[in-house]
Amino acid sequence: MGRLLVIGCGALAEELSALKQANAWTALDIKCLDAALHNRPEKIAERLESALIEHQANYDRIFIAYADCGTGGAVDRVAARFHAQRLPGAHCYEFYATSPIFEALADAEPGTFYLTDFLVRHFDRLIIREMKLDQHPELEEMMFGHYRKVVYLTQVNDARLCAEAERAASRLKLPLEIVDTGYGLLASALEEQVVRVIA
Repeated sequence: MGRLLVIGCGALAEELSALKQANAWTALDIKCLDAALHNRPEKIAERLESALIEHQANYDRIFIAYADCGTGGAVDRVAARFHAQRLPGAHCYEFYATSPIFEALADAEPGTFYLTDFLVRHFDRLIIREMKLDQHPELEEMMFGHYRKVVYLTQVNDARLCAEAERAASRLKLPLEIVDTGYGLLASALEEQVVRVIA
């Protein structure tokens, strides 16, 4: 049996671990990069390349648990150099919702701010503090004034997280829509990689 390494965004760490445990994928190891890269997409490819260089000799297959994530094709260029595959889509919102559902949401309201379970859990740190809105509230209108609503794409059905999403939307003074996506294409893409490495 071969071994598969998933190098992923720290924002997916909990979901990747949950999928590994639920499916008893013992051939799979997970290494996650800092979730703060979510706000620094220009640094993702460099960090990915370093991780691939460090780990490639120890695994039969490496899968990149990132979509493009605002890198302008840089994740694809790194993946091609290492003969690795990545998650489908432009970002986590698309692979969680799947492309048709995400496109319908985006068409219905282009001015949508999206949340996932991870972003709900870390809204204050990643959105309020990282963007300095706690220190400079005058920036809020500049950053969020063009948004018309918040869509929370849920991975698990958790009333506490839904309440936190309500609080986040209220903080941004926007209405909230909740869409239950589950793990979307994250689950099927990971399963495909596991099947290939153990076949």
